[in-house]
Amino acid sequence: MARTPDAYFVLNDGYKMPVVGFGTYAPPERYSKSLAEEGTKVAIEVGYRHIDGAFIYGNEVEVGRAIRAKISDGTVKREDIFYTGKLWSTFQTPELVRPAVEKSLKSLEFDYLDLFIIHSPVELKPGDDPFPTDENGKAIYNNTDIRDTWKALEDCKDAGLVRSIGVSNFNKRQLELILNKPGLKHKPVCNQVECHIYLNQTKLLEFCKSKDIVLVAYSVLGSSRAEKWVDANSPVLLEDPVLNAVAKKLSRTSAQIAMRYLLQRGIVVLAKSYTPERIKQNFQVFDFELSAEEMKTLDGLNTNMRYIETKQWQDHPKYPYNDEY
Repeated sequence: MARTPDAYFVLNDGYKMPVVGFGTYAPPERYSKSLAEEGTKVAIEVGYRHIDGAFIYGNEVEVGRAIRAKISDGTVKREDIFYTGKLWSTFQTPELVRPAVEKSLKSLEFDYLDLFIIHSPVELKPGDDPFPTDENGKAIYNNTDIRDTWKALEDCKDAGLVRSIGVSNFNKRQLELILNKPGLKHKPVCNQVECHIYLNQTKLLEFCKSKDIVLVAYSVLGSSRAEKWVDANSPVLLEDPVLNAVAKKLSRTSAQIAMRYLLQRGIVVLAKSYTPERIKQNFQVFDFELSAEEMKTLDGLNTNMRYIETKQWQDHPKYPYNDEY
């Protein structure tokens, strides 16, 4: 599996998802939007064909411009690129779903999205404020049935605005809500979740595979350590001594080992960097394999530790991580 740079998974609706994607999220308080644009261009030049974006990242205009630039100069055709967009948590009421898709299409200047996923099962109060809070600073939630949101996504797929639809940050129970929905027309093709050597998601992976749903991993190299989401005291994944010992033995970077570990378990990996050399290195994960012993060693690093805790949402009844998996 994943032995060539053009490796992909065939999704349950027949479309193909490249196994390595370029993540475009960058905390706006730390990075300028131009970095997302330049990084996306570099990623396409070195071989990435899967670009992971989202409305809430605030840079779809720049990412779209980068992709179109690489189409214009002949590096790729539109059909070579697999672009993922995401439905933000304030747009889950059914009548807001299609306008959200259309907003991303307009920002990107695309005719269709390859994949559009529900960003989180947690719904926030609909409106223009992406993070609505009350006078005490607590998040203001809403309670749309996620199955009604899913029906609106199915309609977008049927209308040709998006090719595939999926979810993100869902646990088993929340996936089953959709899978068991009366009149289900299209299954989720994927579930994008935090997944790395410290949180290897074994049970959720087994469940998703049993339902022909691809697990897509974010934070595979740790985290950008945005203060809003991440505990500053959490360990730096790429400095893990066991990971680095394997990397040294194989003359690889720790990032390449961390990614290869997930690829060999049948997981799609999203890697983020705005350093051209690292963007290139992170794509060089197809010309080597980890042995069964090395895989077992890395399995042993799992502690079910999350970088992305989103503490302000943990009082919500749909908070995805309250369940076992």
